[in-house]
Amino acid sequence: MDISVIVPLFNEEESLPELCSWISKVMDSNKYSYELLLIDDGSKDNSWNVIEDLSKKNHNIKGVKFRRNYGKSAALNIGFLKAKGSVVITMDADLQDSPDEIPELYKKITVDNYDLVSGWKQKRFDPLTKTIPTKLFNWAARKASGIYLHDFNCGLKSYKNAVVKSIEVHGEMHRYIPFLAKWAGFTNISEKVVSHQSRKYGVTKFGLERFLNGFLDLLTITFVSRFRKKPMHFFGVFGSIMFTLGFLLFAYLGGTKLYFIINNLPATNIADISGFYIALSSMIIGVQLFLAGFIAELISRNSHDRNNYQVEKEI
Repeated sequence: MDISVIVPLFNEEESLPELCSWISKVMDSNKYSYELLLIDDGSKDNSWNVIEDLSKKNHNIKGVKFRRNYGKSAALNIGFLKAKGSVVITMDADLQDSPDEIPELYKKITVDNYDLVSGWKQKRFDPLTKTIPTKLFNWAARKASGIYLHDFNCGLKSYKNAVVKSIEVHGEMHRYIPFLAKWAGFTNISEKVVSHQSRKYGVTKFGLERFLNGFLDLLTITFVSRFRKKPMHFFGVFGSIMFTLGFLLFAYLGGTKLYFIINNLPATNIADISGFYIALSSMIIGVQLFLAGFIAELISRNSHDRNNYQVEKEI
């Protein structure tokens, strides 16, 4: 099979018939063999009934319905598990992603041999309240990941099948799929300028809280990608630094006190000096960080996937 198209959706009953017809038209005109996976993320409207009707008319259309709303990451993850095409393409269901981009995205995987190609909506039809935070988010993601894409969160992407079978998307990590792919060893990542359509039906399903969640997830994935298998390298280093600084300050205060006593000079009670509490707190925090790293190491070493390494070739 040439292409698997994965479309996560939530309450998109109006757009689905037009989207599926558009995708089918593109596939047929290019003579691609394909499957269209519609992942209903617990819609409350008539979306699933529409999917059932579309599937009866077109055997290439398949559907999965969640019992409740789990989020876009969960929908993509189940789609990745089920995808059979040699190239996997994801797009949103709101008609803001154009299926006419599919042939070029397919070509960049099969001919140009990229592992992942991310869409870049260079010209957007979104309000400033959305575009400005998006630019800030993408800047931070580029700096943290070392992947220089303009639009990490674009729903329109294409992948080699091996990429989607090697990553697990959970929580709200769909924003960082290029990061996950790079972490799994797929570093040949590119982008393509794609058209952005104005929303035709319904309203957006994402609020401003997604930007805060996005930055928190960025911190999480940055930490996990670097220190998942060696947490002591993070906690232990900072714990050692904190403890050493606190101990040195405590030694200085104690040495000064001892010097004053030996030379019969008036000395302030150490407990009356603020530096004593700073030193004590620093040593306590250092010990706690070190213990956190030790416990994390024990957990990491007992993880079922502690030796799960991606093997590309073998002879």
